[in-house]
Amino acid sequence: SMDYRHIANTVADNLLSYSKDESGWKMCKKTNEVAVFWRPSSEFPGNLYKGEGIINGSPEKVWACLKPVPDGLRVKWDNNVKKFELIQSIDDEVSVCRTVTPSAAMGIISPRDFVDVVLVKRYEDGTITSNATNVSHPGCSPQPGYVRGFNHPCGCFCVPIPGEPSKTQLFSFFQTDLGGYLPRSVVDSFFPSSMTDFYNNLTKAVKSFKEN
Repeated sequence: SMDYRHIANTVADNLLSYSKDESGWKMCKKTNEVAVFWRPSSEFPGNLYKGEGIINGSPEKVWACLKPVPDGLRVKWDNNVKKFELIQSIDDEVSVCRTVTPSAAMGIISPRDFVDVVLVKRYEDGTITSNATNVSHPGCSPQPGYVRGFNHPCGCFCVPIPGEPSKTQLFSFFQTDLGGYLPRSVVDSFFPSSMTDFYNNLTKAVKSFKEN
């Protein structure tokens, strides 16, 4: 069987190195909420995308809106997440999940599903992170009606800003093989625009979020 915990720890190491490595990023989109950068992925023949922005809300509040859990807030505000299912809980921090995404790009991208190991990791400085990558799982083989896509190491970092307890610096990393036969131009325009939507919708979600 797969060592999901080991895979997850490796992803966390990868994402931490992406967050520290400033080299080779090119900006491809900028809005009030986010700057989106890309560079060639070292994991697959596609791009690694990085989003960087400041969200008005504490890291705990931002995380409450982001966290990958079934029946969580994420499916309510994230247009790109139609359904989120827990396949197996490995331990307190690691789980295997299935994410279903709706059709996109005016129907050119049909519904997808992704099976990932997800690690929630907290760092000593108060940073809260999600770390995910594709895995296979006996409880989740490909299903009719969905193209199986593959996430390579991706996730989010909710980073506290010293002296600004009600703000969060949010880094997000995406490098996804959408699978199927999609024109490269469709894929290359999809990610930057879906990432700006992600920050825009998250900003609204955090704004309207009421703690209990």
